[in-house]
Amino acid sequence: MFSSIKSFLQVALLTVSALFSAAALSAPAKVVYHVDFNDVTRYSATLTSIANIITAYEAELRDYEVTLVFVGHGIRFVTDDVLKGTPYATNADLDKRRAELKGRLETLVKVRGVKALLCDKTRDEIALDKSKVYSMVGLTPSGVATIADLQMQGAAYLKIQ
Repeated sequence: MFSSIKSFLQVALLTVSALFSAAALSAPAKVVYHVDFNDVTRYSATLTSIANIITAYEAELRDYEVTLVFVGHGIRFVTDDVLKGTPYATNADLDKRRAELKGRLETLVKVRGVKALLCDKTRDEIALDKSKVYSMVGLTPSGVATIADLQMQGAAYLKIQ
């Protein structure tokens, strides 16, 4: 009698475990990437990481919500303005790769569904006209608050080092 109850409980636990695993995988994967640095190679690696994580989710037929939040020095990557006279002024490395990086960001946003947001406090700090921000990038009142909110909603926080 005891062994049949034990077997029943084991099967029941396995079934419940499988249901919870399936439910977890059926929920969209949520990820927020934080870009607040000025290194072009690091930003390129961030874009590559985003493409890779999306490819992995797509291979699993899993829905995803990927958000890319630009704060501080990250503003350099969402405008063609050279930001002269600001702490975020561009350099030769960025100028050389700007078209490539812009194209990769645009593909992630328009084709892969990534949401790109720029901290409006950063933009306002240097008085960059909104029209100079790439059209595929939205504005959020506070980038760090947005990151915190997304984390509270279950998003994993990623920042490429």
